[in-house]
Amino acid sequence: MPEFDTSHVKNIVLLGHAGSGKTTLAECMLFEAGITNRRGSIAERNTTGDYHELEQERASTVFSKLLHTKWRGYKINIIDTPGYDDFAGEVVSALRVADTGIMLLNAANGVEVGTDIIWNYTEAFRTPMIFAVNKLDDDNADFDATVEEAKTHFGSKVVVVQYPQQQGVGFHAIIDVLRMTMYKFKDAGGKPEKLPIPPEEKEKADALHRELVEAIASNDESLMEKYFDKGELDEDEMKEGMKKAMINHDLFPLFCLSAERNMGSGRLMGFIDNVCPSANEMPPQTTRSGASLTCDAKGPACIFVYKTVSEPHVGELSFFKVYSGTIKSGSELVNETTGASEKLNQLFVVEGNKRTAVNELAAGDIGATLKLRNTHVNNTLHEKGKNIELEPIVFPVSNMSMAIESLKKGEEEKLSVALHQLLEEDPTVKIEFSQELKQTIIHCLGELHLSVIRWKLEHLHNVEVRFVRPRIPYRETIRKMAESNYRHKKQSGGAGQFGEVFMRIEPWYDGMNDPKGLNVRAREEFPLDWGGKLVFYNCIVGGAIDARFLPSILKGVMEKMHEGPLTGSYVRDVRVSVYDGKMHPVDSNDISFKIAGLMAFKQAFQEADPQILEPICHVEVLCPEDLTGSVIGDLQTRRGIVEGMESEGHFTKVIAHVPLSEMHDYSSSLRSITQGRARFTMKFKEYQTVPFEIQKKLQEDYMKLAKEEV
Repeated sequence: MPEFDTSHVKNIVLLGHAGSGKTTLAECMLFEAGITNRRGSIAERNTTGDYHELEQERASTVFSKLLHTKWRGYKINIIDTPGYDDFAGEVVSALRVADTGIMLLNAANGVEVGTDIIWNYTEAFRTPMIFAVNKLDDDNADFDATVEEAKTHFGSKVVVVQYPQQQGVGFHAIIDVLRMTMYKFKDAGGKPEKLPIPPEEKEKADALHRELVEAIASNDESLMEKYFDKGELDEDEMKEGMKKAMINHDLFPLFCLSAERNMGSGRLMGFIDNVCPSANEMPPQTTRSGASLTCDAKGPACIFVYKTVSEPHVGELSFFKVYSGTIKSGSELVNETTGASEKLNQLFVVEGNKRTAVNELAAGDIGATLKLRNTHVNNTLHEKGKNIELEPIVFPVSNMSMAIESLKKGEEEKLSVALHQLLEEDPTVKIEFSQELKQTIIHCLGELHLSVIRWKLEHLHNVEVRFVRPRIPYRETIRKMAESNYRHKKQSGGAGQFGEVFMRIEPWYDGMNDPKGLNVRAREEFPLDWGGKLVFYNCIVGGAIDARFLPSILKGVMEKMHEGPLTGSYVRDVRVSVYDGKMHPVDSNDISFKIAGLMAFKQAFQEADPQILEPICHVEVLCPEDLTGSVIGDLQTRRGIVEGMESEGHFTKVIAHVPLSEMHDYSSSLRSITQGRARFTMKFKEYQTVPFEIQKKLQEDYMKLAKEEV
């Protein structure tokens, strides 16, 4: 039998802006439950959660960590998460498997940008939420202002359960309006003394108690009737009502803390045990086929992998949640995605970097296993004979791109292996080996994310790298008709080379008529992999060129379209008509006409008013209303055209179209302009003509580079 059944397992995720005290609270919870004999400190770099060398260097959480504790007959799985948006992938994956979120608010800073950003993810998952106002012992703590901000940002569903009797240096007592009790702490924190609410606080406590009761009753008709009949609800009724309201995302209770001084964590843990939902009390999971999967230990075995970590000398550690059934050590499950059979040789409960082997894990629990060869993040594993695939995690889209190069020659393969490992561990990283740009492009969530990637490559994989600005995938086209002819003639003893081609090129567009004044014999249309088309006409009259040489001419044209004359970029939307030429009975061959076709196309292109096209991005910036002007001004300096603005809660969404070439440093610039209070997304929209001055510079730069390479 598993040590804890489904109803006695609670899964929580600690959320909040960087510096709000998540890791410190986790240390309190472990200490209070007796899992550790001393509380670790971020300053001393000895916390259970932030054990990674990189996190100790930075003194902040970078990777989500699974911890667990036991409290009054319950097991609480705790996932500590980073606070910066650059590591949002860690937050999203944790929210996918958590059943309750605890959002920490810094009493000195109120609702910070990270809080707002993370809140959007909790809304998407409909995660039951608790707010915890932390750092109430700070000199600048302002509980009332923080609560007011929380209600402004997240609505009237935020309801006070506790408030501090005094804040700042004198913080030592919390008044609980659910239990109508005051908890008084010693200076060292820990277990509080339970006291009656002081007379001077009674009126305030009674008012907040009524607010809490009314908020609970308003979300449940039966409780509302009891409240009208009795004028009150007892504690058990309030707890049951709060649980239902939290599951429905209708109520967010707010607690008080000083995690640094270990004040308030025990009461919060008691609330998690008594009120927060277990996995089997949450709505059933929906599979990709639309079926429901109930969290039942007697159901079919099913687990979902939400995170993988590569451990030196050990291999890949896969973190999973048991969504159905009971998983035993040695269980053999089928990966629904790959069809591979995987044996779970060992099961572990995890405490930071420590693993404890267990024999069984019941539905609702979270654990880890080693060396699943064909299983990755977002994979569902189930017992044989079932076809269960749970909905995958949708990770944030990257908005920063850099080209990556190995500093040492000969380490390209080593870098490739390291990048593959990065992809396994971090689904928010995307790697693109661009044939067009002749670069390896890494896509990530921001500068902090990029710095972590560099650290991993250099410290864990021993690959020295540099990041450079990615090239821009320009396109080249033409705006008018031009004709040219080119004779290729080469004689060097024996059979020579001879081919002459007369060619007309024109801009192509849908629905255009056949070429005027030419005798069209055949027409071919080629959709191009990079967008647009090439339309190729055979207009040869009288057998001036054998039909067998037309494919070679086409090949020469296509070769030049892969490396346009202006910047070496792809050419698109051109119509080519071959209407005359000459051949030699002995010296004409495929290579001769390929070269002649290529050079004739190049010459005609230069005379056809050539034009460079640049990629334009659809950019959406979510920013505080008071910073909208600064955001718009910056976008305009980037040649952006603002298309409109929309209101989203307490934020303004600025919608603009901006050239990709101007977006390279936008992530850091936006952070600087808004003090980290804004975020953005961008995606390709279309190609547009570049301004004349920019085209001229691009051509000059390309010519200069070509001369240097020669």
